[in-house]
Amino acid sequence: MTQWKTTTVYKAVLEWYYSDKDLLVLEGGTSSSKTYSAIMALILLSITDPSPTLTDVVAESIPHLKGGAITDFECIMGDNYDRVRWNATDRIYTFPETGSKIHFFSADDPSKMRGPRRDRLYINEANNIAHESFKQLKVRTREGKTLIDHNPVGEYWAHEYQGYDSTMWHHSTYLDAIHVLPAAVVKEIESRKDKDPNWWRVYGLGLVGKSEGLIHPSFAVVDVQPQGKRTVYGLDFGYTNDPTALVRNDIVGDNLYSDEIIYERGLTNQQIAERMIELGVRRGYDMVIADSAEPKSIQEIAEYGFNILPARKGRDSLANGIQVVNQYRQHWTKRSVNCIKEQRNYRYIENKDGQLTNKPMDIYNHGMDARRYPVQYITSVGHVGGGRVPLGG
Repeated sequence: MTQWKTTTVYKAVLEWYYSDKDLLVLEGGTSSSKTYSAIMALILLSITDPSPTLTDVVAESIPHLKGGAITDFECIMGDNYDRVRWNATDRIYTFPETGSKIHFFSADDPSKMRGPRRDRLYINEANNIAHESFKQLKVRTREGKTLIDHNPVGEYWAHEYQGYDSTMWHHSTYLDAIHVLPAAVVKEIESRKDKDPNWWRVYGLGLVGKSEGLIHPSFAVVDVQPQGKRTVYGLDFGYTNDPTALVRNDIVGDNLYSDEIIYERGLTNQQIAERMIELGVRRGYDMVIADSAEPKSIQEIAEYGFNILPARKGRDSLANGIQVVNQYRQHWTKRSVNCIKEQRNYRYIENKDGQLTNKPMDIYNHGMDARRYPVQYITSVGHVGGGRVPLGG
């Protein structure tokens, strides 16, 4: 294996594994290396097992795994990653050294909850997993060896296990990984210290945050996006620090269905337009409502033949748009990993006294804006293009 750069989290996982504790909870802020370190430790255990073992890595959905734990696994393996050893259908990697396997699957597959027994279990972002699912998975884990992690956005079922003799609890922040983090990441984290006390408490200090203050508190996750009478897209521009977000929206009665199409940094307007063509946004037909603060970008994309218009902005437009979105029952497709994360974290800013203001945070809002622009537009004009759109009720 390539020489690894490790953190205190990695050491904590190994310490737990060789202890008499059956549950390890990794609680910490952003960029503290929780997922990366957990996968790294599980790889080490798998290649040094005295006999073949099975390790299951679980998250709320397959897109979530692909964007997180599986990507980290491939990165850590580096040149040692052998595609012949990867069963892409079942998402199982077999290590040649020992015959041990790591299996990645999602908690939204009930059959996997009752699958074969495993030797080790890792649940990534366990606060997005139902307590009953955790119990079903843990009971089918030999010796109960279960590792979970989370950002402490609020208390949930894992906190019931805090203080148990069988539980080890490890707290971490970005400072535990500061020797391996890019300077730009550290700067971005620390730049938010005085902007939003709750964000800093959760993601900077790794402490349990307040559950109130969510801007869009309720939504559901669906497998696919039902079709409305017409589809309307929302586009929020980004580049270096912020991602460009393109979201497809369908309104069906009083239900709003949204699908993350693009969520990526570093895209030029030409690349955005080319990606839109590839992804099936129909030129001259589908309506795209974009951030009006970028008229030059709107014009450049329009030159590719897209029916793109600026979002309607004005006094209190942000507050009004949030209110409009919250009139609907909100749904995201399961592949909309980044937008789901945004909705779970998008909240009103606290003041220095810990009181909520009516000002939304300027983070976790790119997909939220790409959904808000078209929904607000539809509601204000009552139609999309030449076709009427049902407005709920």
